[in-house]
Amino acid sequence: MRLSVVDERKAPIREPYVLRLSGWSLDRYLREAPEDARWEFVRGEVIVYSPSTAERQDLVGFLYTILKLFCEAKGCGKVLTGPAAVRLAPDVVREPDVFVVRPEDIPKATGVPLDLVPLFVIEVVSPSTRGIDLGEKAGDYAAAGVPEYWAVDPERRELLVHLLEGSSYRVKLISEGTCESRAIPGFRIRVECLWERPLPKVTKLLPELLG
Repeated sequence: MRLSVVDERKAPIREPYVLRLSGWSLDRYLREAPEDARWEFVRGEVIVYSPSTAERQDLVGFLYTILKLFCEAKGCGKVLTGPAAVRLAPDVVREPDVFVVRPEDIPKATGVPLDLVPLFVIEVVSPSTRGIDLGEKAGDYAAAGVPEYWAVDPERRELLVHLLEGSSYRVKLISEGTCESRAIPGFRIRVECLWERPLPKVTKLLPELLG
């Protein structure tokens, strides 16, 4: 399925947007959602996100690369990036920006959607998705039992670390210094480097990260 988003003059909308299309079934979502765009299925709605900016894609790529290389070196699991779809509940399919599959779940990481609970999730927040990322998605990740969820907010220069305690998250806001993951032991990042332009070279950061 292809979707064109236009204004009243039928000109393409350039500003960031989030669309909600109601009346969908999971089967229809799996049949018609495009593989190259961010579409999610949540309780009978399809959520369609506008294309990412180059800056956002750079940050997602940076986080994916450094986490992937770290997890490969340490045997912490398999790292995937969106738009890989993960079924968190029978009627909830999300497409995290970056997530880690536990080593024991790697054989299940096939097909669409993936039927597993990620060990660790990262979302890069944008102004148009902040309410979803910090509200709806955080609730879905907690309900599914995702142990740790990082919401990286470049506009506000904040990293919000969500740590699962019982059935809900305790949220810690970090704006400077080093943050170390609880779910991925040894994985840490200096928060200020996430706002640098250009972003740091992964090849320079990785040797120190791997110790």
